[in-house]
Amino acid sequence: MGNKALLLHGLKNETPKFSASKSLNVGKRHLWSRKYIPSVALTFGFTALLLLLDSLVFSAFDPINTSIWSKDERAANVSGGQIPVQMYDRLLNLASSALSKKEHEQDLSKFWEEQFHQTVTWRPCADRKTSRNLGKPKNSTGYILVSANGGLNQQRVAVCNAVAVASLLNATLVIPKFLYSNVWKDPSQFADIYQEKYFFNMLKDEVNLVKELPSHLKSLDFEEIGSLITDAEIPKEAITGDYIKTVLPILLKNGVVHLLGFGNRLGFDPLPFELQKLRCKCNFHALKFVPRIQQVGSLLVRRIRKYSIARNVLDRQLLGNFLSNIPSNSRPLDAAKGPSRYLALHLRFEIDMVAYSRCEFGGGEDERKELQSYRESHFPLLIQRLKNSKPVSATELRMLGRCPLTPEEAALVLAGLGFKHGTFIYLAGSHIYGGKARMQALTSLYPNLVTKEDLLTASELAPFRNYSSRLAALDFIACATADVFAITDSGSQLSSLVSGLRTYYGGGHAPTLRPSKKRLAAILSENDTLTWESFEERIRKMIEEGQRPRTRGYGRNIYRQPRCLECMCKYRS
Repeated sequence: MGNKALLLHGLKNETPKFSASKSLNVGKRHLWSRKYIPSVALTFGFTALLLLLDSLVFSAFDPINTSIWSKDERAANVSGGQIPVQMYDRLLNLASSALSKKEHEQDLSKFWEEQFHQTVTWRPCADRKTSRNLGKPKNSTGYILVSANGGLNQQRVAVCNAVAVASLLNATLVIPKFLYSNVWKDPSQFADIYQEKYFFNMLKDEVNLVKELPSHLKSLDFEEIGSLITDAEIPKEAITGDYIKTVLPILLKNGVVHLLGFGNRLGFDPLPFELQKLRCKCNFHALKFVPRIQQVGSLLVRRIRKYSIARNVLDRQLLGNFLSNIPSNSRPLDAAKGPSRYLALHLRFEIDMVAYSRCEFGGGEDERKELQSYRESHFPLLIQRLKNSKPVSATELRMLGRCPLTPEEAALVLAGLGFKHGTFIYLAGSHIYGGKARMQALTSLYPNLVTKEDLLTASELAPFRNYSSRLAALDFIACATADVFAITDSGSQLSSLVSGLRTYYGGGHAPTLRPSKKRLAAILSENDTLTWESFEERIRKMIEEGQRPRTRGYGRNIYRQPRCLECMCKYRS
């Protein structure tokens, strides 16, 4: 691939995605006359939609990983035509000069490796049997049916939480269903994404699992008998007591409960050791992608690495045996010479994120008007809250670390860490706001930037085209197996799950770069005076601080931070 220009092609014109829930609050049936029913239904439906979109934008938003820009934007950008949108021209020039000087030098960036050797003292062990293992209950209290909303990553979390809830209540778990959403438009179910038989075998000694409800329960009207439980009836980050109080009595009475729209409804603490360990076992061991996803994922990895040997446990966990079984003549790109390591970048700069943040990104008055119009159209509740709150300026928001990182800022961070101009970068992310104009700063510093659309042929991608979760699984694989994983938003589900998997299986050799948006904003505020040497030093300190190994703190996401005794075992170094 050499120093080619950006290799983007065959891109789809898709709007940004929300993880939309189909959960409906179940109230008592009113006996209004028929002539009022249509208008009442329309009013409630519209209100529910506004609440859904506004409240879930950050907690449940997870991009489908579509192309960087649409075909229409290649011809004419939505924001600013083809004029590059840049906020830090001076630093970009310094970065370009620094990368040019290092172009023919040996790549000495230390960030290709973990910076702290203490990480190797933690090893995976959530699948080990111990005297504290719960074991499968002999007498089931009933059946739990879960319908999970969201995209690939939200659904993965829901599956693991459902396993823990079933164990907690001594219930039998029906393999979770994945809700179809008009936003995601993906009918994929569990067996289309994960190896169902492997899942059963891995958890058979821990939880009662079945594929379907018994026939005598299938015909029941769950709503009518009171067995339908929505997210509205279970609080976010619920504790075990919430399930024992709300769900267990219904389960014992009716023999079945249906958790509809089951999302982030199980907290991380306080939770018994055994249940935490079970969640880790489910996430890190029981959920393996189906062979078709593994096979195409291995194509991605091989074509950017330029070789097909599985290097570590992480490769084998995600790709099975496929990495070493790909024909060498499968694509002309395989013959190209180039480095065998790559950096994966999860860039979250979709219009939803950008507009909701209320920040400014260098696009001037046109940008402000466009984002304000988008907010008014998509986030009416946010607009209402802003009218009743003290205004915060865009500058203040940036200094507080509340602004999504732009592609330009991501490029400056990578340059400050010493990654060379020719570094191969795999880009995972959704529809980038501003398209090519916004991406120009990144692609000028790092032209060897590719997506799955570049690395796979049309025929290889064809079986995935209309299945957003399966496409997202490819990005998941490419990010997790990368030599370095760089994120711009540590709160996203993909970033959380991938970085957690790398911590769990990486053996201290799978670094993740986590910029602090607040610290980076402070550094970039000195754009007009900062020397490049000082910029590099401060960026490196920021990243090193983010890489410092820490055990999971109370209440922290166990899927993102598995370095705790419930998930991993600690050995003396």
